[in-house]
Amino acid sequence: MYLGAHTLTTPDKPALVMTGSGYTQTFAELDAAANRLSHLFYNAGLRPGDHVALCMENHDRYLEVLWGCQYAGLVYTAASSRLTSKELSYIINDCAAKVFITSKYKADQAAEIVTDTPNVALRLMLDGTIEGYESYENAVASQPLTPLSDRIAGTDMLYSSGTTGLPKGVTKPFVPLPLEETATSVAPTLGMLFGFTPDSIYLSPAPMYHAAPLRFTMAAQSVGATAVVMEHFDPEEYLKAVETHHVTHSQVVPTMFVRMLKLDDDVRSKYDVSSLQAVIHAAAPCPIPVKKQMIDWFGSIIHEYYAGTEGNGFVYCNSDMWLAHQGTVGMPIGCTIHICGDDGAELPKYESGTIFFEGGAEFEYHNDPEKTKNSRHPKGWSTLGDVGYLDDDGFLYLTDRKAYMIISGGVNIYPQESENVLVTHPKVVDVAVFGVPNDDFGEEVKAVVQPKVMPGSDAEAKQLEQELIAFCRSELADVKCPRSIDFRPELPRHPTGKLYKRLLKDEYWKNAGRSI
Repeated sequence: MYLGAHTLTTPDKPALVMTGSGYTQTFAELDAAANRLSHLFYNAGLRPGDHVALCMENHDRYLEVLWGCQYAGLVYTAASSRLTSKELSYIINDCAAKVFITSKYKADQAAEIVTDTPNVALRLMLDGTIEGYESYENAVASQPLTPLSDRIAGTDMLYSSGTTGLPKGVTKPFVPLPLEETATSVAPTLGMLFGFTPDSIYLSPAPMYHAAPLRFTMAAQSVGATAVVMEHFDPEEYLKAVETHHVTHSQVVPTMFVRMLKLDDDVRSKYDVSSLQAVIHAAAPCPIPVKKQMIDWFGSIIHEYYAGTEGNGFVYCNSDMWLAHQGTVGMPIGCTIHICGDDGAELPKYESGTIFFEGGAEFEYHNDPEKTKNSRHPKGWSTLGDVGYLDDDGFLYLTDRKAYMIISGGVNIYPQESENVLVTHPKVVDVAVFGVPNDDFGEEVKAVVQPKVMPGSDAEAKQLEQELIAFCRSELADVKCPRSIDFRPELPRHPTGKLYKRLLKDEYWKNAGRSI
């Protein structure tokens, strides 16, 4: 089912509620807004298969922009609002966007990129304008409310978060399919695995430009559910939104679990979360103690999946499956997993290697045949670059990303293990572990920690460092634990939950006068 179908049955039902501004858009209003924007695109000369780029915060009208592209049969690229101007210009040019849409909140950056994106024919801005941009509101207001004729369904072409290099565009062949008969990419999964119905209320606390929030929110609306969207994640505000809106379904990342668990008990207990039927998490491995606590708190309604923007494979587990195989990210659905060594040979059970998918969707990295080639096994299987292993029952466990592996004295160390331990310490809010230069061993394990309270002196910092190292060593072998720890008020973490570990690692190697 597509969004517009619900205007015939529940036109006045909220399709969107923004938790911060209170902005509400009914299915009829959202459908009308998407129709107007699709006409604007058509009158600007865009045709099915052409590209549009957008970059803005979780704006009240973000979803109508996405649906307008969907209705017009366009390929839409939602870019991170945290990108540098260089990265944003690169994405706009790389995807060959003919239209760029942004907001006044991004005005400074919007001005910076004009000269670097000369192929953009139409620039639109919400909430005001600057030189080079037209008013989005004025442009769509004059367009008709009626649907375009013979509509083709649009699709997204999203870019990776760039945690290990420049963002990579994930592209698939554009197939012109009738809009009214084409489900959004993850809509079938919502009902099959997570029990979505038109009566569901879906809470999205993450940035809309990321693959999972974008696709799940549009899919929820396409089945007739109400989407409740947070402008920014805050642990207490999340719990408040669940209670206020009687949320039934939500998708989060493990760092959000950690932040909620770090709340004082009296704060956690004052909100009613009994309306929740399914809480889905992905994007990063979840530490075992964290997930245990969340299941104890929310109940056996926690679902997990492992997948990428690439769509080349899907791994899933519910709470019962996870409790029987603690630490797993699940079993493959619709694909086969192969664990391979550096030589491409398959490895035995419980031995870590590169995770390859067989039988998933085909994809390419846009304008980057070398990256596409490097993601393929000689047998044609594809990988996201993650490392993991399978158990005897076929459940997958993630070890870490291959790019983050530390080699110290010839020993391979995956920092995810020590990160998962350290983040459970009551004095730790966030942590990054990576390798830094060591003259004797090549690399040594380093941790950078965001503590709950920053140490007030060097002596306090040293005491906390020793406490955390001892805590880590009580759970893991010494070689896997940091030899030193630095403290910072905040770590460079992407709002989707991914850590910009590359930025920290680059900084430490540069300060040591070394290059990676």
